[in-house]
Formats: sequence, C-alpha cells, structure tokens
Amino acid sequence: MRAEPDAFLGGILRLHQPPRGAHRAGTDAVLLARLLAPMPGERLCDVGAGTGAVGLACAALHPGTRPTLVERDPALAELARANAALNGIDATVIEADVLAPAAERRAAGLLPDGFDLVLTNPPFFTEGSHRPSPHPGKATAHAFPEGGLDLWIRTCTAILRPGGRLGLIHRADALPVCLEALRGRYGGIAIRPVHARAETPAIRVLIAATRGSRAATSLLPPLVLHGPDPRTFTPEAEALHRGAPWPPA
Repeated sequence: MRAEPDAFLGGILRLHQPPRGAHRAGTDAVLLARLLAPMPGERLCDVGAGTGAVGLACAALHPGTRPTLVERDPALAELARANAALNGIDATVIEADVLAPAAERRAAGLLPDGFDLVLTNPPFFTEGSHRPSPHPGKATAHAFPEGGLDLWIRTCTAILRPGGRLGLIHRADALPVCLEALRGRYGGIAIRPVHARAETPAIRVLIAATRGSRAATSLLPPLVLHGPDPRTFTPEAEALHRGAPWPPA
C-alpha cells in the first residue's frame, strides 16, 4: 500500500513519491516547473521525469497542458502514471533511456521534433566524480557516464522542434559544461542563479534556451531561497513553492 501523497505547490498537486532516502522531488522540481510557461496547445515533455513532478506541475498550473513524461526506471514510471491519474491529468508516460541510441528512443515513442517545450533535470554528476548514494535509485538518478550531459542535451534537442524552448536546472558549478552542451544548438540563453542565502555562492542555475536561435545570452536576477533562518524560505521562494508565477525580471 502506498503512503499518503505529498502536497506539492501548496497542495495544487499531490504526488506519490518513493520512500525517504530515495530521490524525491523538492525545490529543484518546483523551480524547473515554474521556469517556462507552456502556451495553449504546446506539446510539453519532461525528460528524466521520475515521478512526474515537473511535467505534472506544469499541467496543474496551466490547465489544458497534456505532458509527456519520459523515465527509464519502471517503478518511477509507474508512480508517474499513478500521479497523473491521482491529479486528473491526461499525461503520456514513456519508458525510455535518454542516453539510448536514436533508434531505441524512436521505438519507445520519442520522435524527432515532437515537442514545443522540453523541461529537464539531468543527473548532476559524472560517474566516479562523487560519492554515490547507498540507495540504488538515488545513485542512478544523480550520475551518468562521462559525456552524459552532452548526450542528454542532444536527445532533448532531437525531440524539440526548431524554435522550441528548453528549460533545465543544474549545479551552479556545472554552468560551463551546460553552456558547452548548448553551444551551436541554442540561442537566447537566459541564466538565473539560485542561492541558498544572499551572502553565499549560487548552488543552482536555471537555464532557458531556444533551439536554433541566434539571440544573445542574458544573466537574470538571482533567486535567494533562504534568509537568516535556513528553515524558512524568502517571500519570493515561498511564493514559488505555493504555485505563484516567477517574479518579473
């Protein structure tokens, strides 16, 4: 029997999640779900969806959106299906390995130029570069092979139509690697640093980009998550966690 679902976005969305100790959706998913707003009729794909938090949150915040959720772990894919049903969201769940050859991805249903908007929270580490979690599911969610980020972005690009928008979140110190993966494929890149506290270095970067654009890169105002009390969100971060729109730049 599954545990009671977690309230997400102030209760706008309810999510069944893996047991504590496994990889669970949290602030990163909230920020990514709020990064880009799908226009009416746009085809949205959440790549590396896990339990579907990002794609389902977008759909809950933008009624009429029918997200596609891509996840390779069968247990997480099943939770994503359950979460879509729980929230009354018409979602398609595709079980596919993002790093698999193109023919395998197409056979699973990931077709070229198939989406207008792709959101993704890729693994944060290269295998061997950090101490892996003792929980197998969390370890595989956090790391991939050398060159994996470039392959991951290549897949996102392949399924995104020309002129489509990509949104991703990553570690702040991985910004150079992210920009290198986007080089030659995207323009109009907008980078927003995310800080745990105002006086500390950024811990995350949110990146939005347009496939095939030649527009310039911009650095947006930062988001600060916490004030003096690390247990309390700043008003801006709290509003995002409650489902409010992103503050104007």
